[in-house]
Amino acid sequence: MNPGGRIWLEAEEQAQGAATGGVVVRIRDEGIGIPSEHLSRIFEMFAQVDTSLERPNAGLGIGLTLVNRLVELHGGRVEARSDGPGTGSEFVVFLPTADPPAARQAAPEGEQSMTKRYRMLVVDDNRDSAESLALLLKLTGHETHTALDGEAALLAAKETRPDVVLLDIGMPKLNGYDACRKIRSEDWGRDMILIAQTGWGQEDDRRRTEEAGFDGHVVKPVDPDDLMKMVARLSLARAR
Repeated sequence: MNPGGRIWLEAEEQAQGAATGGVVVRIRDEGIGIPSEHLSRIFEMFAQVDTSLERPNAGLGIGLTLVNRLVELHGGRVEARSDGPGTGSEFVVFLPTADPPAARQAAPEGEQSMTKRYRMLVVDDNRDSAESLALLLKLTGHETHTALDGEAALLAAKETRPDVVLLDIGMPKLNGYDACRKIRSEDWGRDMILIAQTGWGQEDDRRRTEEAGFDGHVVKPVDPDDLMKMVARLSLARAR
């Protein structure tokens, strides 16, 4: 939003039936607005409305995904509204005040690897990327830790003994290849699931990460759902 713009916040109770009620929170601003074609996907991972050169610090496109998942965990929903570019935006959050959502049913035996909770270490020299991804993974029940360079990754892996380490390749002090090799050389690191995260995904890039000792390779920006599917596959393969 431009300097001098205003933001409105409203909250009210709203009846949802004879036995249940809810709270509605509205946040409205005088910002850049949202084109109609973006409204349907504004809560998707990495979605960004304005990527112009005039706004070089547009963020990672993760914030609204975090909001949406947090609200869903409380049994609510979020809606985005706008009349288009330059008209500002409104976000409406609906939260129940009674009758929380029913507990999830136990997953079938064949799907247990997808619902298993892991201890995970996210390593990236971009603090926003590391902390945002760690938070998204934490929201789904995983224990998460972060490190911002290769040397810190070694210390964190030794101290926390994660099940999964997501290692950036291009990092200061110690790059991802060398950090992976050092972890693999330790008795406590031989059975960890190590996954490389990088901006490159060509066949040669994947070959290099495999030779360094990585179990998997994902291309940035990392989608948490795709990441966990890979972790589940790798975990299941090791259990056989």
